[in-house]
Amino acid sequence: MKRKAKHIEEEESMKCNNNNGGVAWSRGPLIGKGGFGSVYLASLKNPKSRNGYYPPVMAVKSAEVSASCSLQKEKEVFNCLNGCPFIIKCFGEETTSNKDGEMFYNVLLEYASGGNLACLIKKSDGVGLPELDVKRYTRSILEGICYIHSRGYVHCDLKPENILLVSNRAKAGEFVAKVGDFGLAKKSEKRNKKMKIDPYLRGTALYMAPETVANHVQESPCDIWALGCVVLEMLTGKPAWDLKPHVTTEELLRKIGDGYESPKIPSQISKDAKDFLKRCFVANPMFRFTAEMLLDEPFMSGVDLDGVEFVETSDAESVEWTVTLCGTDDEFSDPSLYEEWSFTSDEGSCFSPWSDDEEGITSDVDAMKHASRVEANAVQYPATCTIPAGV
Repeated sequence: MKRKAKHIEEEESMKCNNNNGGVAWSRGPLIGKGGFGSVYLASLKNPKSRNGYYPPVMAVKSAEVSASCSLQKEKEVFNCLNGCPFIIKCFGEETTSNKDGEMFYNVLLEYASGGNLACLIKKSDGVGLPELDVKRYTRSILEGICYIHSRGYVHCDLKPENILLVSNRAKAGEFVAKVGDFGLAKKSEKRNKKMKIDPYLRGTALYMAPETVANHVQESPCDIWALGCVVLEMLTGKPAWDLKPHVTTEELLRKIGDGYESPKIPSQISKDAKDFLKRCFVANPMFRFTAEMLLDEPFMSGVDLDGVEFVETSDAESVEWTVTLCGTDDEFSDPSLYEEWSFTSDEGSCFSPWSDDEEGITSDVDAMKHASRVEANAVQYPATCTIPAGV
């Protein structure tokens, strides 16, 4: 698996060397790869000009034009979500070509100097994050989800890998959580009297809601269930579902789809945290709390985001982005495990652009130095996938 990952990285790096970037930016090293494209570090060709639109350092998500349909759809979602400080910024799109004449479609995004939430949780060694930090990150994520839902979209793949940590200039060493990666996002159908059932279920098995598995429904309540799984993982340092080594995809999906049980809430967390999680894990989506309702929960009291200073696009010390990470855990990606479900996992291996010993990048210079020593590491999470429904 590692040899395959290394081979993919070398292959993409070779393409990178032949594709030097766009009009105002230069393409740097490969920092990640997902099912919808490869992600490169990028910098302005003339940083002293302080381009009024692009930050000095960006992440560029690229795909060959002939295979860029999904990436173009993701860009359309970004177009509808501009203006929320808790969703990663998109600076535009550009088509480039390499020396061989191959055309590439590029989406210019913020770069996450603090990595993603999955890396932070992993560093806790199964203990979890301090509850005060969990509250702060949860509040930011909720604000992002509120905005996404208000614009008529469902994220469909909320998980720690897709929550990005952005440096807060107001408080040194502190990061703000933002929602990223809209490769699987969809328009909500809840306002339609005749709700269409999506022919494919999107997302990651560990974070799927019961109605998604059982009834092929993916609407805004599904994001709330996934949020509960993320919050529980932050608090405990472990996935929401207690999976033994022998557990298969079939068993996990049946456990979720039956709806008879929800993830276990540990006794050692605060009452407010327990109540918050219970609101997220209501089995019936009609009675599950909305993001707006959760913002009024006691668990969110005392969390003030007014003092957060976000990096402006014209003066970025550290901007963020992380790639959709495709899981390669055989237990959760083998389609033969569950005859009633056919998983179509994203191509490519799972890469983490941040090594475990990184403490975060706080300047453009740090970002460029860091990129030079980035190494792809497999993250053991179930695959991001689409599942044909109605089978």
